[in-house]
Amino acid sequence: MLKHLFVVFFITLATNSYAQQLPSSKSDSTKIAQDSIKKTEFLKHIGNGYLPFHYFNLDLRYLIKFNQYEGLRSGLGGVTNDRFSEHYRIDGYTVYGFKDKAFKYKIGGGFRINQATDTWVNLAYVDDLQETGSSKFLTDKRFFTFFEPRLLNIDLFHRHITKSVSIQHKISNHLLSETQFAVSKIDPTYNYTYLLDNKSYTTFDLSTAKMSLQWSPFSTYKIINEDVKEIKSGYPKFTLQLTQGFKSVFGSDFNFSKLDFRTIQQFNYKNGSSTNITLVAGTVGGDAPITHLYHAYPNNITKETILQRFSVAGLNSFETMYFNEFFSDKFSTLQLKHSFKPFNISDRFKPQLVLISRYAVGDMNSISRHQGIEFNTLDKLYSESGFEINKLLFGFGLSFAYRYGGYHLPKLEDNIAFKFTFNISL
Repeated sequence: MLKHLFVVFFITLATNSYAQQLPSSKSDSTKIAQDSIKKTEFLKHIGNGYLPFHYFNLDLRYLIKFNQYEGLRSGLGGVTNDRFSEHYRIDGYTVYGFKDKAFKYKIGGGFRINQATDTWVNLAYVDDLQETGSSKFLTDKRFFTFFEPRLLNIDLFHRHITKSVSIQHKISNHLLSETQFAVSKIDPTYNYTYLLDNKSYTTFDLSTAKMSLQWSPFSTYKIINEDVKEIKSGYPKFTLQLTQGFKSVFGSDFNFSKLDFRTIQQFNYKNGSSTNITLVAGTVGGDAPITHLYHAYPNNITKETILQRFSVAGLNSFETMYFNEFFSDKFSTLQLKHSFKPFNISDRFKPQLVLISRYAVGDMNSISRHQGIEFNTLDKLYSESGFEINKLLFGFGLSFAYRYGGYHLPKLEDNIAFKFTFNISL
């Protein structure tokens, strides 16, 4: 239904353009060309998750979401655009969780100090939730989807109030960097105590510095309207991020180091099929609470039967791994996907078969420090394999995965994940 609404909306825009009479003069031709460019830019903004207005782009990510802790989460957010200023920007959002009955928000802004290197200094104040055990790269490009699959099932969040200053800088077209210093107050929304040096912490303060690098050595770039744009995405891509926590700096409680790495390789074949390989690894040293460790991307609900666990499959998650089942302070995952050429059954019906295998391994030191929450480690190899049949109807498909190897469960059906997929693009 959502896809159809957008398609109708875009067709209406195009129809309005072509409903006009043929150009009778050069000015008419120029006007139509300008209108075409505007419509192209409009569709580009929508594809990136923004609804553009005169001085402000509405951020579609904040309109409506759902998770197990907040229930329905809805709000408004956005960022100023170049019409407002090419040198300054203001961004923010406000959302409300109808289940936890709490507002969350962000107030931020930035100023550009060099256009050629796209160097910005950014300031932000955030009061929001973050999934415990998640790890994000600062340099990740904005990735917008109408639907975030894993979010529906997540129930383990910690609240954080974070003040940060960051510098994003393009070292070269192929190498992007971002550095951030942040001060955070962390309050887990679940029963958790971190024991360290005979002291118990149920809430804690952290001061951290992060440096993130993203290297795309085989991508192709071109200057378009005085801006450098990526016109061909090349592989492999590499991302590296170092996080350092400083004890006693601005009242910080812990000292720790964290190193995250990711590489993505993709092979595209002439027959329309492709193979994607994603390797992710991370390690934490020092005194870090569970909020800043790793969970290995689980996406399975803890319920009795396969049908009760029927939900939506994620894009890069372990479909048979239960939420909050594993935590690690060092881990690595390998995901292999082979997408066959879509079956050309008809113009509108082109389902696609995808074969998937995923592996994870990890470990944790000082497990006894983490009190109030039960979990396993990944010291044995975790394995799952399965397949997806995507785009069966209105972007929906089906997914099947089976868990085997070192963490195979005694009850057969507990190793099976049967879900639906959702793929849509503009």
